[in-house]
Amino acid sequence: MTTPQRTPTPQEQARLDNIKKAWQQRRSITQNLSKVKHKIAVYSGKGGVGKTTVAVNLATYLASRGDKVGLFDTDIDCPNVTKVLGLAEPPAHNNGKLTPSERFGVKCISMGFFQKSEEEAIIWRGPMIHNAINQFLQMTEWGDLTHLIVDLPPGTSDAPLTVMQTLPLDGFVMVTTPQILATIDAKRSINMVRKLNIKILGIVENYVGDIFGEGAGKSLAEELDVPFLGSFELRSDYRKSGNKPTVLTSATVRDEYEKIAQNLDASLQQL
Repeated sequence: MTTPQRTPTPQEQARLDNIKKAWQQRRSITQNLSKVKHKIAVYSGKGGVGKTTVAVNLATYLASRGDKVGLFDTDIDCPNVTKVLGLAEPPAHNNGKLTPSERFGVKCISMGFFQKSEEEAIIWRGPMIHNAINQFLQMTEWGDLTHLIVDLPPGTSDAPLTVMQTLPLDGFVMVTTPQILATIDAKRSINMVRKLNIKILGIVENYVGDIFGEGAGKSLAEELDVPFLGSFELRSDYRKSGNKPTVLTSATVRDEYEKIAQNLDASLQQL
């Protein structure tokens, strides 16, 4: 005699529906990214350390050497990637899919394309940010890429956690500066990434030079036993580059990114 199947309670059914929805979203995202070889997050423990500048210039350098590169700006409430890349043309939208905009060989998706103006404040709570990131991941057709560079929001709040739990990342590039507070926050963020069992591909130290000093990034890398990818000097070249990534206008900056990219390649080969 078979036991009659019990009908789930409304609460149980709601939980089952949420699990099914999350699984379907995950499958859709995985399929969308199936042709992306490396998915790399550029991350920082605090704002103001030059994370977005590093993400855009790294993506542009990789594209300039012949790699197929995408750049995903997941900083929903403060999107700046389009400004640094000098990109204004919004992505194409067809049949519920987004085709990324492109400049300098870098395919780009950012909330910045959908603001009425760059001064507009995006005042969203966590669930809305989570949904926006999920929609971008499911709707964007990246195509064949060797690298997808993901510019994460800083800190250890809900927004970066959403990306870490939703996007199957290969690893993180942590951006810090010689200042002690930036180093402390970088250490917190690295510990968060490690709790999620995601690899730290390396640390880069930004704004080094006579004003802020240097060496904190390398010391942090040695302390935490992660690769030190290199450093970027604080220089006026960034201010003079206009609406182009500085890696395209300064030979000195390009040399710095070449070294970083070579060390990043070495970290990726160990995956």
